[in-house]
Formats: sequence, C-alpha cells, structure tokens
Amino acid sequence: MKLLVTRPMTERGAAAVRAEFDATFRDNAPLTEAEAAEALRAYDAIVPTLGDAFSAGAFAGGGLRCKLLANFGAGYNHIDVKAAEAAGVAVTNTPDVVTDPTAEVALTLILMTLRRASEGERILRAGQWPGWNPTQLLGRSVTGRSLGIVGMGRIGKAIARRAHLGLGMEVRFFNRSSVSNLDFPAEQVETLHELLRLSDVAVIAVPGGTATRGMIGAAEMAALGPQGVLINIARGDVVDEDALIAALTSHGIAGAGLDVYAREPKVPQALIDAPNATLLPHLGTATEEARTDMALRALANLTAFRDGQPMRDVVVAPRG
Repeated sequence: MKLLVTRPMTERGAAAVRAEFDATFRDNAPLTEAEAAEALRAYDAIVPTLGDAFSAGAFAGGGLRCKLLANFGAGYNHIDVKAAEAAGVAVTNTPDVVTDPTAEVALTLILMTLRRASEGERILRAGQWPGWNPTQLLGRSVTGRSLGIVGMGRIGKAIARRAHLGLGMEVRFFNRSSVSNLDFPAEQVETLHELLRLSDVAVIAVPGGTATRGMIGAAEMAALGPQGVLINIARGDVVDEDALIAALTSHGIAGAGLDVYAREPKVPQALIDAPNATLLPHLGTATEEARTDMALRALANLTAFRDGQPMRDVVVAPRG
C-alpha cells in the first residue's frame, strides 16, 4: 500500500509507520482541498490530521484510489464523513490516547486563568513588575470552585475527575445523553444555560462539527456571567469568537483560557490584547508520549485494514 502521512510524526512513530508501509511524509502545511483531492487519487491510504481540507469537494468527481483515511487525532471535523462514506472511503480516528494530555491542558488553563498566571508573566517579562505587594494580581482560589463540564465524554470525565479529586472542585455537567457510573461525585444538569449559570468555571469538551459550531455564543456568555471563566479545549469554532471578545472586553465574563481558535493559526488581535485571556497554541496532545501513541494507534488501524482485519476505531466503515 502506498501511504501519505500529511504531517511529521515523532521519530518512533515515523519509524513504526515506515517499517510497515511505503510512506511519504509531508511537511507541516495543511492540505488544501485541491491537494486533498489529488492525494485521494494518488495514494491507497492517507493519515490526515487537523486542518487538512478533506471537504466534500475533495471527494467529488470519482476516480479515487484511496480507501482509508486513518486520522491522526480523535477529532475529525476536517473530514466530510458523509462525502467519504459516499465515495467508499473508510475513516478511523485515534481516541483514548488523547484523553489524558488534553485533560492536563484543561487543568493548566483553569489554574492559569483563575490565578492570572499569564497576565503576571507578561508583566514580569515586560520589566513592569514592581515587586511583591499584598494586592497585586489578586486571582481566585481554584479549590472549592464550581466546575461545569460541557460534554461528558472521555475527555470531559478525565478533566472532571482530576479537578474534583486533585483540586477539590465541585463538578456539574451537561451532556445530551444520560451519564452514570462515574467514580467521583458529579451532578448532571438538564440544560446548558443552567449549567453555565451554576458554574464558576465552564470547560468546553464537546466534539467539533456542524452540530456544535457556535454552541457558545452571547447568550451563553451572559449565562456564565461576570464572575465566570470559560475554558475551551475542544474545537475553536464551538465558541463564537466575536461574542467571546465582546464578553471579555466588557467584563461580561471574568476570563477565558483557550487552547483552540476558530480560524487557526489566526488568532484575533483583540484576544491577544485581552489581559483576562490565557492563550495557548493548541498544545492539547503536545507530549512526546501522546503524539507517538497517536501515530501507533493510526498505524494499528492501517495494518488492520491492510490485513483484512477489523479496525478498532471505525468512524466510517469500509465497503464490503
């Protein structure tokens, strides 16, 4: 099988892939729709990732050689799965292995935002720190705060568990289906607005895609309120960035911690300028261990497909 890997991998991940396949690795630039269309016609399988434009247009016109998109990542909203299915292209992803590192980044953002850590670092680096004083950069304690999780899947549960057991936060959550058998105390709330109203900190942990795009807008910011903090480690377009900027600049919410953005890598200057925003460059799974595990999980799906075995992480099943 001729394989295209659309971005670099860790050394161990790349070596494992090369040991199994005739693999071509691209540089760090995401595939445009035209490049994705060309790749679908030139390779037997592709390992795409966030930002690669496998939209409906890439699959149009037939003549596809590719039979599997083994996505590198749990999220796959950069792939039009309906178009892939119609074209007979299977899709897999890499869940589970992204859970712990993404949860760690959520906790990082909670701590940094409530304790005003990024604001303090900017002041220090700019040479503007006058020294310790009793009322400087007063943030809020994390312990005992109310945490609202929007989306209680694998990642949402991992964040909630760490926040409650490690930081003593009181957990509530909103999820479209009922969630039970949790190994820590948490209350399921019936509506998103009720959850936001009850939360000191709200963490967005829903999947990306059309169903969640713009889910958090002006009304949701108002429900969170002037003492609330919004954390987003999901997908950038789940949050209406214009509404978020308005809420931050008018102090409609107390602050935000973001690892994802609607038009990555472009970040609005108003967000960069907002002192009450903590901004990270999409670090969710950025550990050596996690990125290697993602590569190996994608590889496991590839080899299963090649060998005619069931794939573990099916998003779109293969034909036949």
